[in-house]
Amino acid sequence: MKIKFHHVFLVALATVATTSRADEQPATLTPKPPPTPRINGPSIFGVRPGSPFLYHVPVTGQRPMKFSVGGLPAGLHADPATGEITGSLRKKGEYKIVLHAKNALGETKKKFRIVVGDEISLTPAMGWNSWNCWGSRVTAEKVLQSAHGMAASGLIDHGWTYINIDDAWQGRRGGQFNGIQGNTNFPDMKGLCDEIHNLGLKAGIYSTPWTTSYASHIGGSAENPEGDWSPPTGGKRGRVNHKILPWAIGKYSFAANDARQWAAWGIDYLKYDWNPNEVPETREMADALRGSGRDVVFSLSNSSPFTNMPGLSKYANSWRTTGDIRDTWASMSAKGFSQDKWVRFSGPGHWNDPDMLVVGRVGWGSPHLTRLTPDEQYTHISLWCLLSAPLLIGCDLGNVDDFTLGVLSNDEVLALDQDALGKQATCIATNGPIKIYAKDLEDGSKAVGLFNVDTNSADATLQWSELNLHGKRMVRDLWRQTDLGQFSGHFDATVPPHGVVLVRLDKRAE
Repeated sequence: MKIKFHHVFLVALATVATTSRADEQPATLTPKPPPTPRINGPSIFGVRPGSPFLYHVPVTGQRPMKFSVGGLPAGLHADPATGEITGSLRKKGEYKIVLHAKNALGETKKKFRIVVGDEISLTPAMGWNSWNCWGSRVTAEKVLQSAHGMAASGLIDHGWTYINIDDAWQGRRGGQFNGIQGNTNFPDMKGLCDEIHNLGLKAGIYSTPWTTSYASHIGGSAENPEGDWSPPTGGKRGRVNHKILPWAIGKYSFAANDARQWAAWGIDYLKYDWNPNEVPETREMADALRGSGRDVVFSLSNSSPFTNMPGLSKYANSWRTTGDIRDTWASMSAKGFSQDKWVRFSGPGHWNDPDMLVVGRVGWGSPHLTRLTPDEQYTHISLWCLLSAPLLIGCDLGNVDDFTLGVLSNDEVLALDQDALGKQATCIATNGPIKIYAKDLEDGSKAVGLFNVDTNSADATLQWSELNLHGKRMVRDLWRQTDLGQFSGHFDATVPPHGVVLVRLDKRAE
């Protein structure tokens, strides 16, 4: 018998917000975390031998909290008050440890693996980037506002880590390494990074191998050996002539200079932006970052050429598979639902990136509430997590509403993105307006998103045969963190317009 959602509970469960608009701020589907401790985030972390180690254990629950780590290798230290693990490991290998968290109401633990080797970014980066909110109007104060917002809102306790400055921070070359220095809006880059680190977060930065960035600031190459630079004349952002100066590679490269400067400041992430992304510049910067003595997640932007991916994917931790996203269904859905051809390049340490998140208040310098409906926002986050994509928030975290916090803090949804297997979901079936994406998880279970690309509600059926499964399976609604029951052979749902039903099918008991 085909199962339909007819009674009130299941109808409500399959319907998110079919008539609401984003500006109505509906209630979030994500349950509040319990007051007892719960350790979130990935179960694996990669670091290179000898590099500074920094991992903030993400834990929700009532404070104060006490932390400890079982089996922590020599060279690392766990702060019992903050849960931060710091130090350095020189010997390659895998270290299996156990994270512990305890408060007045209970305690919990989680198995965790530290892998010391050549690969970092063993799960996709999770953090914030300044561009989709502030554009070229970014300042150090605005960056710190979001850093403090990430900490104060509790997003840090769900695994959100990076605070990344995009284009428009750059001043002139100088300093010990003749690296790019901050401009008047960023007078103390070292102090800024220190304050971000003191919150338990990591700091990111932006550059380009061109002589001039998209926003007309100094780049990583020059036409003279000193690296002197003057603002371009006659050029307009958005009308960039690729490979024609000033938006082109100069005669002299300063990749090593800049990498050493970033390491001295304490940078942990680099967005490297030009077009087309090509292997020589990518390899040069990858080598410069490795030579800096600091682990820096290396992300390429934008619209990486598919034909260049066999080379690019060897050196970068992530790469933009698309152009810039906007906060519309047309933009978001076109990018998210076009990732299947890239799947062979994705895996631990190397991730396909369909661009940043457009939930909350975005606006590229003049923030407004996203034009995505609530259902479209659930589709956005669900799809990016299924795709094992980097998750970079684009809104002002110093001014974030409860609905946006709920969309960004569902640990069972985020766990799909941070799953250690690192396998990107692909589309396994298309039935009219319904697209079904499936993702294998490390524990043997499967995550499935039933997406509706139509403007009307639609019925969806997930057949076990499409997943090579059989028998009964427990199906869990991940947004509501609720078991729906055991189903045999198939699972049916009504999916709202531009919405999603996101479920996990457990591994069958032996």
